[in-house]
Amino acid sequence: MVITTTDHGLLRLLQLSSVSLPVGGYAFSQGMEYAIDKGWVTKQAQVADWTQLQLLQSLARVDLPVLRLAMVAWAQRDEARIVELNDLILACRETKELRLNDTAMGEALARLLRSLQIETPFVRLEDISFVVLFAIAATHWQVEFDSAALGFSWSWLENQIAAATKLVPLGQTQAQLLLGELQPTLSEAIALSKTIDEDDIGAGLPAVAIASCLHETQYSRLFRS
Repeated sequence: MVITTTDHGLLRLLQLSSVSLPVGGYAFSQGMEYAIDKGWVTKQAQVADWTQLQLLQSLARVDLPVLRLAMVAWAQRDEARIVELNDLILACRETKELRLNDTAMGEALARLLRSLQIETPFVRLEDISFVVLFAIAATHWQVEFDSAALGFSWSWLENQIAAATKLVPLGQTQAQLLLGELQPTLSEAIALSKTIDEDDIGAGLPAVAIASCLHETQYSRLFRS
């Protein structure tokens, strides 16, 4: 993987990938909270396995391929194609909660991009994927795909480990060890994503979908009571 981003692009990518970006990524555990509550994930090694599996079977097969295609589309200012890819990735979200995770972060990023006067084609759409907007911002700042994918994946990983640190719980040193252990998987996921054609985009992680579904219905019952 070759990183060829300019200094300006790199700084913008760091901004876009920062945990301080006001999109609430840290608040979404991607099913991990339920898995921890039910004892599926209780220690550092299990967090590593759970996270690595999602990187290779979900991000590498859904988020990153769509990110790549959306960056190509926006470089050509193909608005219809961008909307099509937005619909595709939202259709890949297997539960209401996973879809909401994506669109809530997308809504927050859309507000930020508008404040930065960055053009997007989503004037009338309500449900906008964070992944597609990330692609638009990266393209606007002339960030190469490999760099954008690494920043996107790192941000996702950091948020997941932050969630695990609070929920398992893990110590800060354990969290840093996990981040170091999983860094090579980011490069593996990015390389894999480049081999995924559009017709092959999709993930199959039943346990994650079940955990997310049960988590959302559990909280729905709590709110109704």
